[in-house]
Amino acid sequence: MAGASGLDGWSVVDASTAAVHTGFGISRLAAGGSVPAHVHSYEESLYVLDGEVVVQTPGEAARLGPGGYGLVPVAVPHSLRNDSAGPARFARMSAPMPRPAYDLDTQLVPEVPHTDPLTADVRDPRTRRYGHIDPSNMDPAMQTQDKLAVSASMRTALLVYSGITVKMMVDSDLGAVLSTMFMVQYEPDGLAGPHDHPFEETYLILEGAVEATFDGTAYVLEAGDVAWAGAGAVHGFRNVGDGPVRWLETQAPQPPGRHSYRFARDWDYLRDRLGGQ
Repeated sequence: MAGASGLDGWSVVDASTAAVHTGFGISRLAAGGSVPAHVHSYEESLYVLDGEVVVQTPGEAARLGPGGYGLVPVAVPHSLRNDSAGPARFARMSAPMPRPAYDLDTQLVPEVPHTDPLTADVRDPRTRRYGHIDPSNMDPAMQTQDKLAVSASMRTALLVYSGITVKMMVDSDLGAVLSTMFMVQYEPDGLAGPHDHPFEETYLILEGAVEATFDGTAYVLEAGDVAWAGAGAVHGFRNVGDGPVRWLETQAPQPPGRHSYRFARDWDYLRDRLGGQ
């Protein structure tokens, strides 16, 4: 971006891929680096992997460390800065997909005055678009009232099923309207059978190893790998490590109220009930 200093990264899912709804990448901001004030024609979510990033919006700044996440709605002026002694690395999710060829997705705006950054705390209304998640938050045994309270709402408490745990991060409760971001963990026996969605998903593996099958082709994904599934792509997951596998997941557009999952086993069951007609 024009005017940015110390910024580089890897654009993983963008207009050069088969995606039509998702922009996803990994960015690195050097110590002392900054990104000038700008606005996007898309919704943007961040998840910090390493280091610290300050997200500045009008009248509000949030300091996000490892596990910190945040939402920048469409057309909200914002800047980024790294005032720490080391580099910062963060995942970024954009929806709808940026279209740089049309030269309208991102526009520089007058600089937003810096304010003292607050540590992300969803319970504090001054940082209402930010939060924080730790690996311990994915442990069902750790879901005491004080742990649940750091989530965006009680609706985003930990979901546990079939050796799988899910915790929402960026969703409608945080103000998102075009995308979601959440954390997924599979225990050693965790398994999700073949299914598809009417939206796109992206997966950034953070810990462990998983066998991911997309339209019949299996891949083993490990920490640092990124995968993407288009709408209608049949996919499933199986933990193939000795410990848990954990990843960051995004969806775009946001899932519908019903029929967001289509499991092949349910329709196989119906076919058998009907006698294979």
